[in-house]
Amino acid sequence: MKTKTTLLAAALFCAALSTAHTFCGFYVAKADTKLFNKASKVVLVREDDKTVMTMANDFEGDAKDFAVVIPVPTFIEKGQIHVADNALIEHLDAYSAPRLVEYFDGDPCRPVMEIRAFAAAPGVMRGRADAEHDKALGVKIEAEYTVGEYDIIILSAEQSGGLETWLKESGYKIPEGAGGILESYIKQKMRFFVAKVTLEEKAKAGFHYLRPLQVAYESPKFMLPIRLGTVNADGPQDLFVFALTRKGRVETTNYRTVKLPTGMELPIFVKEEFSDFYKAMVTEQVRKEDMHCVFTEYAWDMGWCDPCAAEPLSNDELKNLGVFWLGGEGRNPRARPANSDVFITRLHVRYDRKHFPEDLVFQETRDRENFQGRYVLRHPWKGEPKCDAAKKYLEALPERQEKEAQTLAQLTGWEIEKIRDRMKLPAVGGKSSDGKKWWEKLWK
Repeated sequence: MKTKTTLLAAALFCAALSTAHTFCGFYVAKADTKLFNKASKVVLVREDDKTVMTMANDFEGDAKDFAVVIPVPTFIEKGQIHVADNALIEHLDAYSAPRLVEYFDGDPCRPVMEIRAFAAAPGVMRGRADAEHDKALGVKIEAEYTVGEYDIIILSAEQSGGLETWLKESGYKIPEGAGGILESYIKQKMRFFVAKVTLEEKAKAGFHYLRPLQVAYESPKFMLPIRLGTVNADGPQDLFVFALTRKGRVETTNYRTVKLPTGMELPIFVKEEFSDFYKAMVTEQVRKEDMHCVFTEYAWDMGWCDPCAAEPLSNDELKNLGVFWLGGEGRNPRARPANSDVFITRLHVRYDRKHFPEDLVFQETRDRENFQGRYVLRHPWKGEPKCDAAKKYLEALPERQEKEAQTLAQLTGWEIEKIRDRMKLPAVGGKSSDGKKWWEKLWK
């Protein structure tokens, strides 16, 4: 039997034997952990000295031949060990994954257009227990009615990004380009009438992989051992740590914690190659940092997202991951947290024995500033220039596209001429995209 497993589990086992330790666009793609080979995923729920660790095992082979022990630096009773559903980690991964979003430039001659009707999708009626979540989005529910088979909500909003998020979370599909239009109505202090038919959702079931193991323990040490996992490794490994805390962002204390580049505008063709882009970008950033740091990919209040690569985890899902401080008994089990008591930090580290000689040591901070790996596509307007604004827009477009090409080259290390060729950009510096001077093609 051939098996493949990261050595994180071995490192954890050895440790136990020792005495030590506002968006306004449309989401189109995400970069989850499946993009990376030799990748481990660990969820750490931390409050005071209490920790619940969930580890997803990277394994290939016959499941009946697999065994793993997840240790902690204290004595473990049988009741402290649990088997989790892999879908919990997959959901957490999808929710926090770096994301690609897109805009569509409007007609410069018509900056304000009439809004189209929303297309309702199946969903559930939101309760008043979600008021704090709505407040964080800048959305205020002013009235709720039931009329026949319709649930109707009257609401106001402070900004379009929060309203778009609320609508998507509530099961509404909104038309492309609606963000700017929503913003114009919000600026006019207008309210929104929202209606839908209530339908029940079917529960998902079944497991496709080995289920993760969980251990709950108490220790003043907030750490994750990785050193022994590099001893016999045949190259660098990727580790994703999903830290769930109450106060704020988690960072490493013995290695630099660096935020990945984010917010850049990229060429349109990246939409079809987002996976390749993201892997190349991570590799390039690791190279620039000489593989000596831990990257933050996401830091956000679990109660909401903007834009949403996946729905936030429900209270039940968070409890099953070990978030032991959540209340909410008697609430809808699928409801999202009604408060800001769960903050998620997603950390990504590529490590080997040479560059990471110490185990990872963490600390929880009080920094609750939102951060996400988010990359932007802007589709150009392609109409006929019928006004001065449109003419100026088209004149400035080549400069914008060249900047997008330069940004992509800097992030990934890809060759700029190949990027220009993919974008079909005009000649730069007297040469065409194939590197030849303009006059070399005249008489061919």
